[in-house]
Amino acid sequence: MADGGAPRPLRADARRNREKILKAAVRAFATEGLDAHLERIAKEAGVGSATLYRNFPTREALIEAVYRNEVAQLCDAAPTLLATKPPHEALRAWTLLFLDYVTAKYGMIDALRALAATGSNPYGNSREMIRTALTALMDACATAGTIRTDISPTDLAAALEGIALTSAHPDQRPQAERLLALTLDGLTARP
Repeated sequence: MADGGAPRPLRADARRNREKILKAAVRAFATEGLDAHLERIAKEAGVGSATLYRNFPTREALIEAVYRNEVAQLCDAAPTLLATKPPHEALRAWTLLFLDYVTAKYGMIDALRALAATGSNPYGNSREMIRTALTALMDACATAGTIRTDISPTDLAAALEGIALTSAHPDQRPQAERLLALTLDGLTARP
């Protein structure tokens, strides 16, 4: 701990190793669920098992970190997309990232449920973080006059969650994208 009780920031190489572990873990948990071997994750990340365990002392700690990292990446994408694309394109791009997030979470669902059963709350404030990102995107679209203003971020979040529930499996991605396109078309402001 640094002075004041705050954790010390990671060195650049340690941060890179942590990020590589998280990327490898999301792929492993998405494809193998709870059966993912931590040693295989370390190998795929290009780090030793000791490095993995130094960052994530338990399987549960790794699962929770993977999930929280996925939520953070999804939410952090909103301002970047708004800075680089017109608002309606940013919203469309973000909703496709949302589908990617849900697809990864689908493979991790058993691991997340097992973690929740231990009393941990891997979800934390993820729903609020997602709604905040979605609100920023929708507000930008409303300001640009590209979406209807009678649809709230809560409404669109519910629609996205519905699409996710019916089409979250990777084999159903084309259907999810069609449903997403229909939903976004329904948001378009009409003269």
